[in-house]
Amino acid sequence: MTGDPKGNGGNGRAAALAADREAVLAANLRLYESLENGDLEALEEVWLSAADADDKTGVTCVHPGWPVLRGRAQVTRSYLLIMMNTEYIQFFLTDVEVEVQGDVALVTCTENILSGGEAEEEGELGPLVGGKVVASNLFRRTAAGWRLWSHHGSPVLTSGDDEEDEDRPE
Repeated sequence: MTGDPKGNGGNGRAAALAADREAVLAANLRLYESLENGDLEALEEVWLSAADADDKTGVTCVHPGWPVLRGRAQVTRSYLLIMMNTEYIQFFLTDVEVEVQGDVALVTCTENILSGGEAEEEGELGPLVGGKVVASNLFRRTAAGWRLWSHHGSPVLTSGDDEEDEDRPE
């Protein structure tokens, strides 16, 4: 006999937890894919709906270097501004961890970002810039599935000085 020795369906809980983790990871991936594709409608579907969060409260977002944004209107506007002012963006997620506790899930990850600006001349590629952000994405279970409740991104500061210091003898 396998499972919970008390007969409480331990295998069933483990399977449900694994399914929740996969669903949360899929919702997290949709956030980044919608940004890469410049799809504001898909991005809005990742966040809590208007039934769960209104234009003034219910969701929060902190982009690196920005103040706290509250409510669907501010959050949606921020992503629209990012999409309008970013010619190209791609996310390579690393260090992805997910924890599910009941109807709440936390995803932490490192966003390795490659972005590009507008080209100086038509037909040319614009400059590409790399950056690294650590992010916490908090999800809530809703009737429509896992939806983003809060996003917080903090830049990872890197400096060539650090690499030089490593080469110096002490």
